Parts: sequence; C-alpha cells; structure tokens
Amino acid sequence: MTETLFWPASQVAGWMPIWKGVGFFLATFVLEDLAAVGAGLALAAGAISWPVAFLSCFLGIWLGDAGLYSFARLGGRKWFERSSFRKYSAKVTRSEQWFAGWGALILIFSRCVPGARLPAYLAAGFLRLPLPRFLLVTGAAAFVWTLVVLRLAQTLGARLTGWLEAGRHAGWLLLGTGMVLVGAFQWFRHVVKSSWFRKNSAKIERWGHWEFWPAWLFYPPVAFYYLWLSVKYRGFNVPTAANPGIFSGGIVGESKMAMLKELFATSPEFTAGAALVAGDTPAVRRQSLEKQRARLRLEFPFILKPDVGQRGVGIKLVRNEEQVEHYLGLTLAPLVAQRYAPGPFEAGIFYYRFPGEPRGKIFAITEKVFPILTGNGGGTIGELIENDARARLIAATYRRRFAGRWNEVLADGETLRLVEAGNHAQGCIFRDGMRLNSPELEARIDEISRKVCGFFIGRYDLRFTSEEDLRAGRNFQIIELNGAASEATSIYDARNSLWSAYRTLFRQWELVFAIGAANRARGFAPTKMTLVWKTWRNYLRVSATYPAAD
Repeated sequence: MTETLFWPASQVAGWMPIWKGVGFFLATFVLEDLAAVGAGLALAAGAISWPVAFLSCFLGIWLGDAGLYSFARLGGRKWFERSSFRKYSAKVTRSEQWFAGWGALILIFSRCVPGARLPAYLAAGFLRLPLPRFLLVTGAAAFVWTLVVLRLAQTLGARLTGWLEAGRHAGWLLLGTGMVLVGAFQWFRHVVKSSWFRKNSAKIERWGHWEFWPAWLFYPPVAFYYLWLSVKYRGFNVPTAANPGIFSGGIVGESKMAMLKELFATSPEFTAGAALVAGDTPAVRRQSLEKQRARLRLEFPFILKPDVGQRGVGIKLVRNEEQVEHYLGLTLAPLVAQRYAPGPFEAGIFYYRFPGEPRGKIFAITEKVFPILTGNGGGTIGELIENDARARLIAATYRRRFAGRWNEVLADGETLRLVEAGNHAQGCIFRDGMRLNSPELEARIDEISRKVCGFFIGRYDLRFTSEEDLRAGRNFQIIELNGAASEATSIYDARNSLWSAYRTLFRQWELVFAIGAANRARGFAPTKMTLVWKTWRNYLRVSATYPAAD
C-alpha cells in the first residue's frame, strides 16, 4: 500500500542529483554568483558531482545573460522605436557602430566586475550586437567564471560568500566611480586643454587604436577561446603537436636557424642564407661569426638576430665592424647571421595543411609597409616623428631606436627608414595582403612546405622584388619560418575592426588545435607543459639582454 502512495527510497535517491542541479540552475536567475558558491560548497561536502554543479551553474548563467540580451533587443528596442525618444536614432546608430568594435571587451570586463553585467548585457541587446558574437563572448566568459568560482568555493568554503557579497557592492561602486571618471576626463579634454594633455595626447590617443593595445588588454578573449578549444580537443598542450618537426610545435623556444637550415637544404633558391653564431665569450663568438661569414661570403650589410626570439626583438641590420662588436658585447645568446634580402617588399604568408591532405592552403597574407620620414631641412627626427599621425603613436619605440639621432635635423628631401624588421611591434605597418594571393603562389608555398619535415601550420616571412613575381611564385627570399604560435598578422591592418581580428585569430587557433589533435592521433605526443613553461621563463630571462631592434 505504501508503494502506491510514495516513490521508493532508491528511486528518490536516484533523482536527487538532478533536482539539486535544477535547484542551482534556477538559483542562478536570482543571484548567479551566490548560486555558484552554493554549488561549490556542495561539491566540498560531496553532496553533488562536478558535472552536475558545473553544467547547472554554467547553463543558468549563460541563459540568464541571453535573457537580458533578448529583453533589451526585442522589448527595449521596439519600445524605443515607438516612443518619442526615436528622434535620437542617429545617436543610437553611432553607438551601435562604436559598440560593434568595443562590445566584446565590455562584455568580458563586465563579467569580472559584479554590478556591471546588467547594464552591459542590456546595452548589447539594445545596440543590436550580433547574437552569435554575444553568445560566444558571454559563453566563454561564463565558462571560465563558473570554473573559477566553483573551484574557489570548493577550496575556500563559506568565506567566499562574504567576499562575493562585498565584491558586489564594490562592483557597483567601481562602476559608478568609472562613470564619474569618464565624465571628468571628457570635461578635462574638451574644456581645460592643458599643456599636460597636449604633451601626452599621443599616449592617450594610442588607446583608441586597438592595434597598439598591450597584450594584457587585447588577448583575454583569445585566451578564453584557447581554454574552450582545450576542452574541445582534450588537452591544453595540443598545439605543441601541430608541427612535430619543430620544438614545441613552434609555441615557444623554437630555433630560427633549425628551420632556416631545413629550408636551405630543401628549397635553397627561395631561402636567404644564414648561419649560427655561438660561443661562451665575445671573442669566441667573433671567431665563429668570421668563420661563417667567410663560408657564406657574407658582406656588409647583413642581419644579426637572436636564434630564439619573438615579435622582431633583437633584429639588427649591421653595416660595419663597430656595430658587430657592439651587438656581440650585449648578449651571449646564440645568434643568426643572415644575408640581407633587400626586397624591397616584404610579406607574411600564413599557411596550413592537415595531415594526410595532399595540398595545403594560404590562410592569410600580410603586406608589410616600412614607414619613411622625409626631412624638411628644419625639423629634427624627433619632431618629424611627433608630427606624423601614426609614428607619434609609437614614438617611444622609435626613440629607443634612434636615441643617438633624436635631435638630428634631416636635410630637405632626405629620407629615413624608421624600421628594418618587418614586425608590427617594431613599427612596421601591416595591411591585409590577400590581393597578392594566386594559384601559382599557393602552389609554390605548398611545395616548399611539404619538403619541410613535420611542418603543417605557421607563417613565412619573405621578401620579394615585385608583386608580379610574388603572384607568379618566383624571385622571393624566405627570411623566417614561424610555427604554431605565429599569427596571421594581417589582423593588425588598421582598417580592420576589432571583432574581425578576433574572428581571424579564433579561426587560426581552431586550425592549430585541429591539426595538433590530428598529429596526436597519428602518434606524435604533445610537449609537456612543464617544459613549455620552463622554456618560456628562460626566454624571458635571455631576451632581456637583446638590443633594441632596427
């Protein structure tokens, strides 16, 4: 009789995890952070499993975010268009354009600052940020946020509840303070126009150009997407298997000389000759350099650069013995002496091929423009840089490079090339160069790539004589081949939107993970993260001794 009125205890126990998950899921619509903390405490007590806790909180938070977006987009926008406020439609349209470029960062920032989420998500819906973009950004942010809160709550216990509650009030205070500061700054800029502002206007203006943002500001969305791909492909270090023929797949610590040696052995007609310079003392290194110069018949000017380096750090075009002595005296790191390829044009070609496929493809091409100053007979190099609309934004980089010539006056019509290294961080201007692509060029790059053992994805930096020659796949010299961590640097074209840059990087890392996973399935083991971390730390230590790049 009892069994007809009540469920058996075993059946009730079987349903309990589901009901707990439903409870936490619904709780996120009231106070999402405290709901996640509660789930973490339940984890600590062993009352719920990780999959149930994570999925219930993550899905509740994500759907709640989508609900706010939908409310503002479907309800708020329709109300606005029917109300007397529609006279401000032009301003709303301009706000939409602005939010299209900055919206992703605002959403990520709001996830980290309690109190900022409600206005950010409502603004995203009202200003019609594309739904797929909103879901991708908020989903990645909620994914990481849920993992962090659950782990902290499981580890720290009830103390985290008080911290989050205090953080909620602090978040509102921070948001209000930020709004006051923004208003004060606008007043200061447009009304005061002080000498301090005029002196530092270039530094302030730089923040309005995302291509010059520091890594800590630009890369968080990419880091979130990397974490998602790590879950999808079951391994944080999967990219290190993308290029089995390169140390760590080209993530960090790969030797430039090792790749150049492979290229010179397989495609010498397309590779700028180079040799490794090593030794424990400047004298021994000088002997090594002279021996390699004689072997390669390397005349001035030629390139000296670190064998392990990133973002063009340490690249110098040496023109005389004095410059060579100065370079060798600065660092004991292994160096590459390379024949100077005058070009005069340079491009970065990002290539990929999946294991087992007969042909690879060009993913992106970067056209590199080397900025040139022209003297007027009166202005110093420093003044000419400060008066150039773009050069002034990275004046600090040029000041380090031309420290000894900053106050030198260029004669009328005299020119000065501001950078020799084809690297954005060193001042080179990047443009989307896919107009240079052709079937002949793609076939040539694929032919060269398939000869390089264990190479599937990365970027060639090469110099060429003319656009016609490059499209025909002839008369170019490869100066570097970079592996899995290299970027499709065409994203830094100032004409691109911030979102288009992220979209390209997301697609690029998707390719890196997919190729790494395919190679892992073929038996190539990814590099251990402990070794990657140790190599990265060693690189940071050694790179501090590199000279300023040309």
